[in-house]
Amino acid sequence: MADAQALDEVVRFTSELIRIDTTNRGGGDCRERPAAEYAAEQLAGAGLEPVLLERTPGRTNVVARVEGTDPSAPALLVHGHLDVVPAQAADWSVHPFSGEVRDGVVWGRGAVDMKNMDAMILSVIRSWARQGLRPRRDLVVAFTADEEASAEDGSGFLADEHPELFEGCTEGISESGAYTFHDGAGRQIYPIAAGERGTAWLKLTARGRAGHGSRVNKENAVTRLAAAIARIGAHQWPLRLTPTVRAALGELAALYGLEADPHTVDALLDKLGPAARLVEATLRNSANPTMLEAGYKVNVIPGEAVAHVDGRYLPGGEEEFRATLDLLTGPDVDWEFHHREVAIQAPVDSPTFAAMRAAVEEFAPEGHVVPYCMAGGTDAKQFSRLGITGYGFSPLKLPEGFDYDALFHGVDERVPVEALHFGVRVLDRFLRTS
Repeated sequence: MADAQALDEVVRFTSELIRIDTTNRGGGDCRERPAAEYAAEQLAGAGLEPVLLERTPGRTNVVARVEGTDPSAPALLVHGHLDVVPAQAADWSVHPFSGEVRDGVVWGRGAVDMKNMDAMILSVIRSWARQGLRPRRDLVVAFTADEEASAEDGSGFLADEHPELFEGCTEGISESGAYTFHDGAGRQIYPIAAGERGTAWLKLTARGRAGHGSRVNKENAVTRLAAAIARIGAHQWPLRLTPTVRAALGELAALYGLEADPHTVDALLDKLGPAARLVEATLRNSANPTMLEAGYKVNVIPGEAVAHVDGRYLPGGEEEFRATLDLLTGPDVDWEFHHREVAIQAPVDSPTFAAMRAAVEEFAPEGHVVPYCMAGGTDAKQFSRLGITGYGFSPLKLPEGFDYDALFHGVDERVPVEALHFGVRVLDRFLRTS
């Protein structure tokens, strides 16, 4: 059981990590090393021997192994990223890198994504060291750089260049799962991630004939690109139910006393109300145009126009995604992957999922655990290259009205102190017994 000091430390660690500005602006503009050194210091204080690893100077990762009591058991990877997305201080109620603790809430960029989980991991491990406790199976703890961009300096680098550090790991846990979702009708749902859509960030390029803006031009690159973007934005992707989403729909339907008929999914979503948000973004592939670049003068038709699209595809859906983009872009627009990562899926009938469910239910007996698939992605994608099955398990007990999803990359990101305490207790129980 996590001790009282662990409850104090998780709040302090969250606050102090937030104060270390690890803003990732993309293109290599980030420096995680101060946060990595902070995490390594806390791990060393628990008697571990963390190693610091860099692909690029300043883009630092930390890895340490906690020895378990059963050497025959497969190891578990527990990972969290150290970088955060940018924040504009003028938009916030408090400075985004203050780490201020006020009215029982810790404020700042990273409070939910994901320095809170980093702090939970550190506080649980240090609590074990004070009490002489060990987990059943080996734990590999990794704090990574660059998750908020390409992960090339973080989990991708670790998986490709240092696979020996993850020897024996068959499963992993990280962000975006086991938080309280209030359905507005008194139910508290705890979704645990058992899948992620694949990442397909695309660059579209239309080429045409440059010329004067006053002349007839049937080979206008801007027109060609605009037509393709309009088709992509209007496309209705077909329904595709993955095993994880089927399981989610089944458990949600049972919770609401409904039938989970795969032929009437839209009708089921209407009856689920707010809880439909847990599955609606993962019923289909998606492609959202996000950026346009063309031209340099109003009376000049450019010879090239470029757009960027945020595409996501379901496990098993990449082939359909590629074929559809070929059709939607047409013969006059080329497309390529600007960044691509695999879709992943984890079994929901595994002993590990059962252990996560049991840990949540012990400290939130009124809660209902359900599996879900993440619309976006995490470092679990890169670690899947090593054969590691990834789950999203970053437990938080949140009060009604606290919009967890909106705070990811949002303004006034914050986390209640009591949520951190709950997270430490649940994480401790799961990691010791799984």
